[in-house]
Amino acid sequence: MDRIYLDNAATTPLAEEVIDAMVQVLKVNFGNPSSTHSFGQEAKILIETVRREVADYLKVTPAEIVFTSCGTESNNMIIKSCVNHLAVERIITSPMEHKCVAETVMDMKKRRGLEVVYLRPDSNGDISLDDLVQQLKSSDKKTLVSLMHANNEIGNLLDLKKTAQICKEHGALFHSDTVQTMAHMEIDFSDIPVDFASCSAHKFHGPKGSGFAFIRKSSGLKGIITGGPQERSLRAGTENVCGIVGLGRALELSLKNMQAYTEHIKSIKEYTIQKLTQIIPGIRFNGRSAEESSLYTVLSVLLPFKDPMIGLKLDMKGIAISQGSACSSGAAKPSMVMMMLLDDEDMQRTTPLRISFSHLTTKEDIDALAEALKEISQPFIIENADGTYR
Repeated sequence: MDRIYLDNAATTPLAEEVIDAMVQVLKVNFGNPSSTHSFGQEAKILIETVRREVADYLKVTPAEIVFTSCGTESNNMIIKSCVNHLAVERIITSPMEHKCVAETVMDMKKRRGLEVVYLRPDSNGDISLDDLVQQLKSSDKKTLVSLMHANNEIGNLLDLKKTAQICKEHGALFHSDTVQTMAHMEIDFSDIPVDFASCSAHKFHGPKGSGFAFIRKSSGLKGIITGGPQERSLRAGTENVCGIVGLGRALELSLKNMQAYTEHIKSIKEYTIQKLTQIIPGIRFNGRSAEESSLYTVLSVLLPFKDPMIGLKLDMKGIAISQGSACSSGAAKPSMVMMMLLDDEDMQRTTPLRISFSHLTTKEDIDALAEALKEISQPFIIENADGTYR
């Protein structure tokens, strides 16, 4: 049975060129990058070369890039250090953030007693920037705003520049979880005054266990992992050289092919919407549909019937897909994002699915998904006398 992978927002398959680059490092460049001899310095050069590549992509200085294990670590470091070292007393965020942000914010609330303000999304999953302005005006406490660039379940894009400008105008720090958008679109932090951002290499065909944090040098942020001077003393510990090289190679490939990849994936997303609309009466799509305001790699589907086992059924047909974010998909209850968007009736009568694409996704993959969903849905969808369905 051929297997089809449609869960690229959770992780992407490694590019062959990335594997080759990492294997070369494992074989040849095994030195500790903190060592002063040639073995160590060769490894150090590899790290610094990637750091410059990342900085060039974001149009920042290399000193503002700190390599980490993933976006989760980056987000934890930024939020905890803002509270512990930058005297942040208040965090404005959204209930639709990734768990690594949501749970870290709650941890800081419990441990340090800071105030947490949630900006409630509308029925499309959009955050009101007018609400953000009002909340920033309502308090003199030092504030961190933490809002993700693209929602990992429904794909809604935040206007990053406008949000950053609002925060700057009101003296607030701004952190954005940019894990889903790094290497998928042009991002210019010389123009966007964001203070902190995060990245995971495995979201763009790089290795798991490798990521970075962007930390604006003027912010004064300090590290939370101590014990050595590595990563500008912001993240102690011997660097993952082969993982960093893999991240760099994956970024290089993504940037080189960004236009071609983007055009292909957008066409696949559009084809998926058309195909599923044709075969499943009553299907809906969560979040925004407009190309310019929705992440092209993610499509959130709401099936017009309740089937908690649909992920397993599709997997048995060789199709990998998500019923929420990867960090929530094992839970019995719906994700917080779906709870924010759906009313009680929808929660009882519909089934959400997240389809996420890469440049490797084909129309044949979508045809197979459509046929599988058509077969699965037939026992649930009944035609009414007036031609509607229930």
